[in-house]
Amino acid sequence: MNDPMRTGPLLTMTGMTKQYPGCLANDHVSLTVERNQIHALLGENGAGKSTLVKTIYGVVKPDAGEIIWQGQKVAIQNPGHAQRLGVGMVFQHFSLFEALTVTENIALGLGSARERIGLRERIVRISNEYGLPLDPDRVVHDLSVGERQRIEIVRCLLQNPKLLIMDEPTSVLTPSEVKKLFVTLRRLAAEGCSILYISHKLEEVRALCSAATIMRFGKNVGECAPAEKTVKELAEIMINMTLHAPTPRPLTASSKPPRLVLDKLTIRSPHHFGTDLKAISLSLAGGEILGIAGIAGNGQSELMDALSGEVPAGKPESIMIDGVAAGHMGPHERRGIHGCFVPEERNGHGAVTAMTLAENAFLSGFTRQALVRFGIINTRKTAAFAEHIIRSFDVRTTGPKAEARSLSGGNLQKFLVGREVLQDPAVLVINQPTWGVDAGAALAIHEAIMALAEAGAAVMIISQDLDEIFVLADRIAVIAGGRVSAPVLKREATVESIGRLMGGTAAAEAPGEMALAE
Repeated sequence: MNDPMRTGPLLTMTGMTKQYPGCLANDHVSLTVERNQIHALLGENGAGKSTLVKTIYGVVKPDAGEIIWQGQKVAIQNPGHAQRLGVGMVFQHFSLFEALTVTENIALGLGSARERIGLRERIVRISNEYGLPLDPDRVVHDLSVGERQRIEIVRCLLQNPKLLIMDEPTSVLTPSEVKKLFVTLRRLAAEGCSILYISHKLEEVRALCSAATIMRFGKNVGECAPAEKTVKELAEIMINMTLHAPTPRPLTASSKPPRLVLDKLTIRSPHHFGTDLKAISLSLAGGEILGIAGIAGNGQSELMDALSGEVPAGKPESIMIDGVAAGHMGPHERRGIHGCFVPEERNGHGAVTAMTLAENAFLSGFTRQALVRFGIINTRKTAAFAEHIIRSFDVRTTGPKAEARSLSGGNLQKFLVGREVLQDPAVLVINQPTWGVDAGAALAIHEAIMALAEAGAAVMIISQDLDEIFVLADRIAVIAGGRVSAPVLKREATVESIGRLMGGTAAAEAPGEMALAE
């Protein structure tokens, strides 16, 4: 007689239902993950994917439904129970303590003192083996978002899971890191670990996954083999509408006056293991989009902090916004001279998650939207501004009174981008514009960025997604080791030349290649 622990599907879920106030997150969802399979779970932001996988991991208790794990019916009580069964999960939003080291954070996720023996050495070995190098002694608050993502992946892999759930694992990885991760995932699947893979990067899904379950508004709407569908077909099934690519922008050098100028911007990183900015000089004209590509941890966070005013520059003239010396100004003053900014980390930095959307709209919009009069907040006008963002950017929420933490990652990102775009800035700087958002939301954000540039704003996007850079940017530069390469027109750049610069190699063998600016 066959052993049910070794035959049949690894995981079967039927009738999974979860109701939240005002939202049916999962509506009788079914899912089957076979053994040794890399299975995609697809859907737009708010489709119910995160609720479903959190049910598998024991974070969410379903209202109804049945889970069969290795042939046996189970009720997963909590993450510890899930881990004992053999389920591991890499969350999109990190669950790390910033004051602790890499080793200490990983240790907190292990079940017993025995598992912590030799942990530091295992972290080094596993992280290097999987192409995700980590210094086990680094403190988390000094790490980039990409490096924090590596901690989550390594912490999970150390537990030798039978089912590995990955929620947007490559959203902050470079193309070369993604390739290395895929080699690891394919090897894990071949060795007996099934993988449930959530990603909005549909080319990745087509390349990696043998099967896919697609969700929309909390329900199953289809199953397919991703390689048999085009990216456009997958996206259209997800969002139930026809997608039209944005009209390409003319690729010509701008003759308009500069709206953002950096003159030998040099800043020592405030983080002990951060990256100093070294003599960065750039000029960005009105109507132009400049893409800054780079591997995580090469100074992107420091550049964003310097531009937004969270870290002051050495000289006022090192940053000019619309002709005004701004290097000495803080964020509020820079907004007063028409600068707007969207940081990389939306939770806790871009938004205060425990505050309402109206309150979050007020935080950055109170000056440019005139939301205060005689020291008193105009709550009606603030709510109207938040409602304008929600309506203009199709933010899926119950309204301005909803807390930011109630939104899916993509919907919160749309809200934050909309909050800045609708303030009609002269200069807009966005770090990771579409991190973790679905195809429909990414298209909306891209269209908003291009429309803002068409209206005359100077836009800088800092992104590790080369596809995004090549879609949006008029000119492309690379940040590596705190230095920024001389920007070139998109038509003069290739993925290969940009990739070499991202790795710190300045190629000079052809006129179109870029050399690092001193």
